[in-house]
Amino acid sequence: MIQRGTTQCLTLIVFILAASAATRPAEAQTLAAILTGQPQARGVQASSPKAPAGNALFGTLEITSSSLQALPQWRRILDDMAEESSDMVECTADSAKCTSPALRSWRDLQLQAQNQSRMDKLHTVNKFFNRWPYKSDTESFGRREYWASPTTFMSRSGDCEDYAIAKFFALRQLGFDKEELRIVVLYDRIRNVGHAILAVYDGNDILILDSLSNFITAHTRYRHYIPQYSMNETTRWAHVDQSRAIPQTALRAADN
Repeated sequence: MIQRGTTQCLTLIVFILAASAATRPAEAQTLAAILTGQPQARGVQASSPKAPAGNALFGTLEITSSSLQALPQWRRILDDMAEESSDMVECTADSAKCTSPALRSWRDLQLQAQNQSRMDKLHTVNKFFNRWPYKSDTESFGRREYWASPTTFMSRSGDCEDYAIAKFFALRQLGFDKEELRIVVLYDRIRNVGHAILAVYDGNDILILDSLSNFITAHTRYRHYIPQYSMNETTRWAHVDQSRAIPQTALRAADN
């Protein structure tokens, strides 16, 4: 059972809303640079939200970039999945190919959900991974911040972004398009901590899969979440909501 009261997701919030930040060369720009107005970032443009106008994620202005350079943890996960995904697919098709308890758990999930409706798949995946106990990166990996692949998460547990990552790739194997899914790093104003969730674009709505709840509801119901950045396999988005102030103590630099 997840530790809802003590979850301390120290996922890094990389956006520093300070117009005085020094200009960096385009090739070295980070997501923070996008938000501070530094010019000439290659591959960066204002985003046209996938949801209808006025229904962007958590009501924010989105700035899109085709570069994942500023997200080294996520790039490492994509590299890991390039190697692990074939094992996951083979295990799902043939139990004899399941070489670890984590892969067997993955197969159980895929077989349970593969013939379900779209919404039932979301509920099944969300509840399945929310059964894993929360563990900080320090507990699991001896590091302040470490993003885990789904099989690593199922073997060792993890923190909030690890739940979101596992759900992302489970739904990808179940047929969801990458354009329908985003891992979102955000600030939780109620708990005053960083957090991460999975956003699923469903028609005219955006649904939230959260490690803190088995309920799935629209993003507009989460008034206390302030998104900082989001990503899929090819794109990252910076999120700007100048109507909500983020405490300076919640802003951290991402250098790992």
